Amino acid sequence: MGKKIVILNGSPRPKGNTAGLIEAFVNGAKQAGHEVVRFDLQKMDIHPCLGCLGGGKDPQSPCVQKDGMAEIYPHYETADVLVLASPMYYWSITAQLKTAFDRLFAVTEKDPGYNTPKQRCVLLMAAEGDTPENFEPVEHYYHSLLNHLGWDNLGEVYAGGVMRVGDIVGHPALAKAFELGKNL
Repeated sequence: MGKKIVILNGSPRPKGNTAGLIEAFVNGAKQAGHEVVRFDLQKMDIHPCLGCLGGGKDPQSPCVQKDGMAEIYPHYETADVLVLASPMYYWSITAQLKTAFDRLFAVTEKDPGYNTPKQRCVLLMAAEGDTPENFEPVEHYYHSLLNHLGWDNLGEVYAGGVMRVGDIVGHPALAKAFELGKNL
């Protein structure tokens, strides 16, 4: 039976290099019979977390802020796999992705003990730099995040040397993204 995959796309460029990684991943996932829901965060009205600790009171609408996250929450809560996709911005994920990810805490607040729902996760990232040292800060953040949340890492695809739109064409990371999607 296919898995439900939710993609949070943190790239501001709709046809950029991150989009190329996502497309390859989605093609593999759909070939394997998985269902994919993609959220292009740049196009959505999502506000930063207020840190109010007021979420979780309404199971149907976990956050006190009423914005684009309302569309994401039900998919996140029922996902088998969460894909975080982002270009590298100053050796991290984009603000768009970080903002949406922070707001997932409202779902954690639904649990009296603040237990974050268990998730299986994938990271797709495009970047200008193409060395292991370039990706190390992101790898450290991603692995630490998953470790602290108790989430499973299903894989990571890093595409280095891609800065301008279209640089991803023919990149070996596309095949890796396709295979990761196909073999979930």
